[in-house]
Amino acid sequence: MPAYNAAGTLERIYNDIPHELVAEVIVVDDCSDDDTVAIARRLPVTLIRHDRNVGYGGTQKTCYAAACERGASAVVMLHADYQYDGRMIGPAVHILNRTMGAFAGWYAHRARLVDLPRYRPRGGERARPSSQS
Repeated sequence: MPAYNAAGTLERIYNDIPHELVAEVIVVDDCSDDDTVAIARRLPVTLIRHDRNVGYGGTQKTCYAAACERGASAVVMLHADYQYDGRMIGPAVHILNRTMGAFAGWYAHRARLVDLPRYRPRGGERARPSSQS
């Protein structure tokens, strides 16, 4: 969970996560100057702190790297500012278990809007026309 000045929302998003489906919650603080770190320390999360602000993309990279280092078989990226609703993890996991096994919500939504294929091809493969997806 990338976090920057998220003291007002961090605990709420944490509490909305269906913890029976989540092995570990990782919070990466990007040099917040509010109480984000203090709140994260009160929660049962793994807290990683950047020593300088690296921005949103850098914070996401830290999140993914930390999850991979821990052997995660799946990663859900929630934002500490409550941009996404943690209560939707359960329905998303249910859909994944019944369907394709990999999902990128924004990409799938964008695919419908502009008629792109609903999956991302692996490296070197060409995308199939959307009528075959």
